[in-house]
Amino acid sequence: MRLSTRIVFAALAIVSLGLLAAGLVLGELARLQPCYLCNFQRLLYIVLAVIGVCGALILAGGRFWAALFGLVAQGGVITAVQQSWMQYAPQDAIECGFGDPTVLEQVVNWLGVQWPAMFMVTGLCTVKDWVFLGLSLANWSALCFLALTGVAVWQMLRRA
Repeated sequence: MRLSTRIVFAALAIVSLGLLAAGLVLGELARLQPCYLCNFQRLLYIVLAVIGVCGALILAGGRFWAALFGLVAQGGVITAVQQSWMQYAPQDAIECGFGDPTVLEQVVNWLGVQWPAMFMVTGLCTVKDWVFLGLSLANWSALCFLALTGVAVWQMLRRA
């Protein structure tokens, strides 16, 4: 069975929103405190869902949407890997939110003012509150972003 471009992008949007929702529900149930990097990853999942919807609705430029989706997903991989490193080597990491705010921190702070329930920073990036199968939530997020990147690359390279 051959999947249409529309179905692939719609699935990418649904999966991105599902991952966002799963993270939010898990955060509430486990009473996790989101940090700057957590909230930035939330933003990236939202951006990925929007790109997925655009790719599903605007069929022209499917490779463009796939490339854009892949780039944003790679940003998620980098962010989640940075957070994972901070959790595994907190003594070597400079904690987010201390010192002059970075662009990422400024974006998350602005979003926290606009939509506090989604983006308010209440935790530290070096804290590893939740572990499943030996992996932190940041590790799982990195794997999810990596899988989304893989699908985007596949979508970009496959025949129209």
